[in-house]
Amino acid sequence: MSKVAFAIAAHPDDIEFLMAGTMLQLSHVGYELHYMNVANGCCGSTHIHREELVRIRLAEARDAAASLAAEHHHPLCDDLGIFYEPKLLARLASIIRDANPSVILTHAPLDYMEDHMNTSRLVTTAAFSRGMPNFQVSPPCPAVDTPVALYHAQPYSNRTPLGEIIQPSIFVNTAPLQEKKSGLLALHASQKNWLDESQGQDSYLETMKQLDGEVGRWSGRFDYAEGWRQHLPIGFGPKDWNPLIEDLGQQACLATDLQG
Repeated sequence: MSKVAFAIAAHPDDIEFLMAGTMLQLSHVGYELHYMNVANGCCGSTHIHREELVRIRLAEARDAAASLAAEHHHPLCDDLGIFYEPKLLARLASIIRDANPSVILTHAPLDYMEDHMNTSRLVTTAAFSRGMPNFQVSPPCPAVDTPVALYHAQPYSNRTPLGEIIQPSIFVNTAPLQEKKSGLLALHASQKNWLDESQGQDSYLETMKQLDGEVGRWSGRFDYAEGWRQHLPIGFGPKDWNPLIEDLGQQACLATDLQG
């Protein structure tokens, strides 16, 4: 059976900004990919009606998942409706049990907006509870006891809400994937139109490239990179197990490797 990597982000286009390069690298070494936005993107426009925007953004996300050859999972709630609460946790935990990933990619614990941070919290607890048969998930799904490595992406802008720079502990090379990443992000055309109104032509594509470029410079090895911090393995998997490093080979490195 293939190993499974599951990217779980808050909104349509978050995976493309922060995680798609790593997903592609994992697919190159044989991982089966899963793709999920917890929220439906209903607030991501100043002029498209809510119901129409939900339909558009779902189609864009499905197209992006298909381009990644990833299984798409349906959103669970509206934008600004991601809260750390039991019903949403039970639904997300059921999806994670069913997918049974060995790698989960999600948001940073501290980021510029609550939807991102609450997604990080929900994903962490849902993954932690995967082997707890007494935790009731919705719909019911048997507990699983396989290990999982949980990774937190860089916060958007590579900084906390208070402006502190976040240095990743793991770098994944995205230099050969910038064209593919830009193509995936460009599939979210509704966001291009919205952000272009306030930030200039193709601003979201250029922002993604700039963020990967900054992380790449920090790596000292890659021209462009996505950065990650691994959640402590307690309750998740074996000590010192780091599949991003073990499976991606020369396409990833630890920050500690650069100190020498």
